[in-house]
Amino acid sequence: MAYQVVVTRGYAEPDGTTVFGDIGLSRLTDAGLAWRVLAEEVEELRPDQLEEADAVLVLGHERVSAASIPGNGRLRHVARFGAGFDAVDTGACARRGVLVTNTGAAVRRPVADSVIALLYALSHHLVVKDRLVREGRWAERGVWRGPGLTGATVGIVGLGGIGLEAAHRVRAQGLRVLAYNRSDRSREAAEAGVELRSLDGVLAESDYVVVTVAANPGTRHLIGERELSLMRPTARLINVSRGVVVDEGALTARLSDGRLAGAGLDVFTEEPLKADSPLTALDNVTLAPHSLCWTDHYTAAVSASVMASLIAVSRGERPDETVNGPFPHGTWAHRTEHDDERDST
Repeated sequence: MAYQVVVTRGYAEPDGTTVFGDIGLSRLTDAGLAWRVLAEEVEELRPDQLEEADAVLVLGHERVSAASIPGNGRLRHVARFGAGFDAVDTGACARRGVLVTNTGAAVRRPVADSVIALLYALSHHLVVKDRLVREGRWAERGVWRGPGLTGATVGIVGLGGIGLEAAHRVRAQGLRVLAYNRSDRSREAAEAGVELRSLDGVLAESDYVVVTVAANPGTRHLIGERELSLMRPTARLINVSRGVVVDEGALTARLSDGRLAGAGLDVFTEEPLKADSPLTALDNVTLAPHSLCWTDHYTAAVSASVMASLIAVSRGERPDETVNGPFPHGTWAHRTEHDDERDST
């Protein structure tokens, strides 16, 4: 019997087309693997959906819990299309001998580019100025002089792969970069010309604060009311991590009353963001639907990575990026909650 890969339904059609475009499922066929898209879209995968699966390719934010794993012992691999694995119970998977992989390296450049896009959009009031033209409000353009980036300090919260990639790009603009990371990244910071600080120090000294940490119990509301109060009233917050990392209510309040100058958000506590959210009425906020990094490069890089992992595991080989372990057939890399890598798109 061919190795069976099940693809979650949320972002895919039965024929394998997806919201990302062509993700290269034909590579699985060429490698002798069989694949099918689940008939039903669910928030949490059920064991009956995975009973005949050797691997599951999770395209969206479907949860994989201990209860999702069938008792027949067949499931070997949960592959995440993207970097984030907060919706996967990696511990439960490890206890059942199920490997979890992600595509952290593939998303680093696209997400770091998204950080730069938001940085320029905020510093030049790009969204508001677009609206002025569309609504015939040309005469108001003098009200919206941007703060610019000359002499600005950018603080990065989470100097993992994406944070470090973003730091290189920000430094290339001639800007000062500060960073906070829970685990030691002093060597990487020194090589990138980044100054390490405490979290409070990054928040207090930065004109723009970029959040790139992974979502886990230790980072929920990492940026809360106290942390936001440390930021300058002229500062702006960019979040490309997960919505739960920032206290959205506290952030909205500060943006509304002028205690914080602006924000660029690609992620939200609840997604999709409701159209009547207070955030949608604020001119000092730039919003994106958790897809700012979705480019042709993103699809190509992530697809190549996830397909390579699926094929490698089917052959009993060690894939490049694992997030749980060790396993009897070899000690595979184990990423902990203290590795502040960016959570997925």
